Amino acid sequence: MTNLLKLPTWTDDEHVLTVVETPRGSTCKLDFDPELGAFTLAKPLMAGLSYPYDWGFIPSTKAEDGDPLDVLVIHDAQTYPGVVLTCRPIGILEVEQKSNGKTERNDRVFAVPDRSPLEADLKDIRDLPSRARDELEKFFVATDALESKELHFLGWRGPKHAAKTIKRLSKT
Repeated sequence: MTNLLKLPTWTDDEHVLTVVETPRGSTCKLDFDPELGAFTLAKPLMAGLSYPYDWGFIPSTKAEDGDPLDVLVIHDAQTYPGVVLTCRPIGILEVEQKSNGKTERNDRVFAVPDRSPLEADLKDIRDLPSRARDELEKFFVATDALESKELHFLGWRGPKHAAKTIKRLSKT
């Protein structure tokens, strides 16, 4: 299997590749293991909790936590682990994470697929209703509730800041 971590980051000036690890509706978090060339179980979620959208990473990036930059792909379809989508970044939620006495950034990029007509009008994550953004924050807290992690949300930023962050963390 192709090492999905090493795919290019950008396809053009506006679009990035995203790799789905955990599809919308999943009740467990999956991670891509490049040594196995397979997706492995990272953790089950709490009872009743499922991913609201596809979750994955932006290849050839490295965030402060040592992993590729996280991405939540907002669209109306459910895909599968390993699907590569061409997406337009629409924003970023800046997050500080504390675990085992160590504090580090663990931001989440938000993107929409270029082939998703229902979300084509969504240009900026801050245009989502505040209730929707609050629910996403609560989702992120809930996914880590059974672990010794604390999340502190630093704020929602728009597509220009998301692109700038992706470029800064890109290894290509």
